[in-house]
Amino acid sequence: MGNSIKSALFLAESRLADAAQGDGNALYDLGISYQTGTAGVAIDLIEAHKWFNLAAVAGLEEAQDARSAVAGDMTAREISRAQAAARAWLGSMQQGTA
Repeated sequence: MGNSIKSALFLAESRLADAAQGDGNALYDLGISYQTGTAGVAIDLIEAHKWFNLAAVAGLEEAQDARSAVAGDMTAREISRAQAAARAWLGSMQQGTA
């Protein structure tokens, strides 16, 4: 595995750990990663929407704009799946199981 891949995976893992602590910037960064396919993850608009939604809930205004932009490229069913995933993640945080 190349150093750039290891670095990208480390970045994604550290952002996930920060997100689990409620860091809105980490949530936003994860959304960007899934939107653009960076930090060792594949492009996944459902995941991007989920993370932007969580960042918006955390109070980041730029996440609201990013979420809207991503939603423009998604079907209603995909948006519904992303919203359900965000609710599930929030639930797991409240349960302390994420």
